Parts: sequence; C-alpha cells; structure tokens
Amino acid sequence: MARQPKIVFIGAGSTVFMKNIVSDVLQRPDLAEAHIALMDINPDRLEDSEIVARKVVQTLDLGAKVTTHLDRREALDGADFVVTTFQVGGYDPCTITDFEVPKKYGLRQTIADTLGVGGIMRGLRTVPELWKICADMMDVCPDAVLLQYVNPMAINTWAIAAKYPKIRQVGLCHSVQGTAKELARDLDIPYEKIRYRSAGINHMAFYLRFEEIGADGTYRDLYPDLRRGYLEGRFPKPPTSNPRCPNKVRYEVMTRLGYFVTESSEHFAEYVPWFIKRDRPDLIEKFGIPLDEYPARCIENIDRWARQAREYRESNSIEVKASHEYASQIVNSVWTGEPSVIYGNLRNGSLIDNLPEDCAVEVPCLVDRNGIQPTRIGALPPQLAALIRTNVNVQELTVAALLEENPEHIYHAAMMDPHTAAELDLDQIWSLVDDLLATHDEWLPEWARTSERRKVA
Repeated sequence: MARQPKIVFIGAGSTVFMKNIVSDVLQRPDLAEAHIALMDINPDRLEDSEIVARKVVQTLDLGAKVTTHLDRREALDGADFVVTTFQVGGYDPCTITDFEVPKKYGLRQTIADTLGVGGIMRGLRTVPELWKICADMMDVCPDAVLLQYVNPMAINTWAIAAKYPKIRQVGLCHSVQGTAKELARDLDIPYEKIRYRSAGINHMAFYLRFEEIGADGTYRDLYPDLRRGYLEGRFPKPPTSNPRCPNKVRYEVMTRLGYFVTESSEHFAEYVPWFIKRDRPDLIEKFGIPLDEYPARCIENIDRWARQAREYRESNSIEVKASHEYASQIVNSVWTGEPSVIYGNLRNGSLIDNLPEDCAVEVPCLVDRNGIQPTRIGALPPQLAALIRTNVNVQELTVAALLEENPEHIYHAAMMDPHTAAELDLDQIWSLVDDLLATHDEWLPEWARTSERRKVA
C-alpha cells in the first residue's frame, strides 16, 4: 500500500475544530487512510478529542490511523502536514484579562484576538510557542506544510516568516469564503454563481471584484446591487451569521471606501477609530456593535462543549459533514497534485505593491504538488492600502518586539493601534500596557515580563 500522509494537530484539544478538519480530510478518497496524530498539553481534552476522531473514522468506516501525544516533538516526527489550533492561556485567565483590564481605562473591545491591545497581547503569548513548533519541525519534519489557524493570524505569519523562512507555512481563515456566502444570501444569488477576487491582510482584505456569472458566461458587477440594497435598507438581511451583530459596519464602510471587507462587522469595528467610542453610545446602537462579543462566545462554547462531550462519549457514531475550511483542500492538492485555489496568508514579497515587503498578506493561492503558490495582485486602491497600513503598523511593531526582545515596542504598538489611540492618551496607553503585562506575566516570554524587568532593575 502506498504511504499515507501524516497530519499532526497541535492543540488538538480544540475538539470541535479538529473534528471538522479530520472529517473533511477523511472524506477525500486519497486521504481516507491518513495517519491523524493528535497532540495537546491537556490530557483530558486530548482524550476527548481521541474519542471524537476515532468515532469519525468509525462512522466513515475507514482504516485511518489515530494516535495521541502529549509530547510535541514525538507527534511531529515524520509529519507531512501540521495544523495548529491552540490558544495560549485560554479563555480563563488570558482572554478575560485582555478584556477586563482595558475596560478599567474605558477601552472597550469586541473580539480582541487580531489587533488592538488584545491582539498585541495574544501575539506576545502565541508567537514564542509557534517558534518552538517551527524549531521542532526543522529537526524532524522540515518539508512538512504548516497550516496555521491560530490568531493573531497576520502577526503570527509575519513572525514565522521572519525567523523560520524555510518553513512551508500558510495562515488560514474562513472569512473570505464565509463573507462571500453571506453576500450571496443577501443578494439572493446562489453562491456557485458568484465570482470574486479578494486581497489585503487577514481580517482586512477587500473584494476587489464581486460578480455574478451569467448563463451566457459573462460577468455582472454586483457592487451596485450591494450599495443600492444597503441604502434602501434591504441589506444586510436578518438573521446574519451572528444574531448579536447586524453587519451594518461593513456595509457602511463599503459606501465610504467603495469595497466590501471580508471580516465580520464585530471584528472590523475594533480595527478602526470610527465605531467604538465611549462618549458615543449612539454609534454602538446604530451599528449594532456587540461589545465583549468574544467572551460571550467563549462562555457559550464552553457550555456547548460540555454537552457535546457527553453526547460524543455515549454515541456509537458521530455526525460527519463538510465544513468550509481550506485545510483538507490543501492537504489533498499537495498530496495528490490535484490543483485547487484557496485564500492564504503569506509573506508579501511584492505580491501587493503598496504594502510592506515583509508583512503578511492574504491573497488567492494556487495549490498543487509544488505547494502553495500565491497570486501577485499589484497595487490595491490607495484608500484600501492606506487603511490596511494602519493595522500593519501595529503588527510590525509587535513582531519587532518579539524578534528584538524589546519591551518598548509593545508600548509603541499600542500607541499606533487606531482604536486605542482614538480613545486613550499616551499616559493612559502606557499605564494600560503596564497593567496588561503585569497581569499576563506568567504567560509571556521572559523578556516581556514586568517581574523579570524589576529583578534586573
């Protein structure tokens, strides 16, 4: 029998996400006998994930192999593909800290995992762990493809490319295809009849083209329909993907910038200085911005997982359906040579002319046996590039802090964050970063810990 791919999940305790990817992979005929290696530092969560993975295999009646590992290097040995799905510090205490400490300063957030002070802190916690994974990969599976699902995506992708440029990595998100489906629904057009091209950075990419494919093979620009539908109050249609957020932010931005952004309104609202203002509650109400959205999701997911875990343990089979994640598509294309197109996050390197060379960009990519091959976009419309650069500034300074082990750049990154700078003065920003670093202390790399700096002083 031909050798089967080994697919390693680092952070396999993210059971529901792992289940979706494993189900997608094993439903592809050429991957049905794959070796699924699950690794997590929490033995209880790892056991839950093993039960789920084995029941997926059993439900599909396949011969796939499932192994579990508490040792990361052991799991990675001989890997062909590595999927990262972990969150350093988890909801409690780290996510709670990322929200509650800024609140003391009047700074409110929605998701806090990509940009802003929450995204900066998550990057400081996460990148060192990703670097450790990359170091192990260079030793035991240097040719493996890293499918990186961890946030903050752009910071992580940039930092990996800077320190481990030989790692074959791609940062993955579902916002491009997910938003395209939402817009198709608003327009009452089947998703299969939509053609689009998107480019930018993760969570701030824009549809440069959004078109309907006609019966005669011609293409019709759908932007006039989107603008008209919003101005007439018909779009966005309820319910949106998130019932707590009516998706008005993105439609409003489209009317101002001319293009629709790929990430959700609750995310986008905290990447810019225009929507979340402590002295403007009318804006929060007008655009339906769900403050503290991510903690609410975490609590819901924890409760839901407790119920699902019991169901999974007691059932003999498990529901298997396709997700809209790119992972199985990439694995299949690299392993079999069957070409596919995905949207991935990689080092810019002249893919987008008016963004920095080293930053991480999100562009369409061809995938086949040669790996992940990004598409050159050229220059973005200047207003889009200008807005994106405000986010890139924060990413660049966070990566610089990590590469140089320079705590001062953490403060610089917070200074440049659009939302933080719109709400707080310099003294407040400095004090906020001090408080976040002190509270997160044990979860940070040593050079960033205030306790370690006090010892040196």
